[in-house]
Amino acid sequence: MISAEGLYELLLHGYGQPRWWSEDPFTVMVQAILVQNTAWRNVEKASALIGDMMSPDGLGRMNEEEMESLIRPCGFQKAKARTIRSVAEWFRTYSYDAAKASDNPTASLRSELLDIKGIGEETADAILVYAIRKPSFIIDAYTRRLLGRLGYGFQDDREIRQFFEAGIPQDARLYGYFHWLILDHCITCCRKTAICDHCPIAAHCRQASTALAIGSIDPGSMKSTTEP
Repeated sequence: MISAEGLYELLLHGYGQPRWWSEDPFTVMVQAILVQNTAWRNVEKASALIGDMMSPDGLGRMNEEEMESLIRPCGFQKAKARTIRSVAEWFRTYSYDAAKASDNPTASLRSELLDIKGIGEETADAILVYAIRKPSFIIDAYTRRLLGRLGYGFQDDREIRQFFEAGIPQDARLYGYFHWLILDHCITCCRKTAICDHCPIAAHCRQASTALAIGSIDPGSMKSTTEP
């Protein structure tokens, strides 16, 4: 069965160097909240409406109605507005300085974020990796789907986390790129209804093997994408 490192190399070969979320930590924090239970295109709409007010000071000057109006494309605007304000207050304790926050242990920062109402594990890890640059692997529905189709029998997210964090260097930049590659792959190939033709990891995937066995994919489409 393919290792975490092997999976990364195949995805990197298949999709190329992934982009980074944003170099602005506060933008990451806000967008990580906005993207909960919605599509990324809605986050882009809300971010465009916020514009140059995307800062602790800019959002802090808004009243509740103003903020809720701007983030309405993402849904759950009342709850998300409250969470954004709470995260901004948390970030204020570090003087809005991601480097200062990064001086604290990852486990401590993660616990602080999870104590904020509206912040779950996926959002906390996204903030840690992309905003604070701390290695805390992001596990989402795409990750679970992919590993399930590859044939892993992980019982819970704790086992998934151990698989990744023991299998690759504990580096926030690497974690961020890996997460984005999984996202790209699951949007392109590993959808709810899988598209196995030209999948860069088809040779390692039980789903693709089943599709090959019943003749729903062309064997030739797998030949050039099984090795990095």
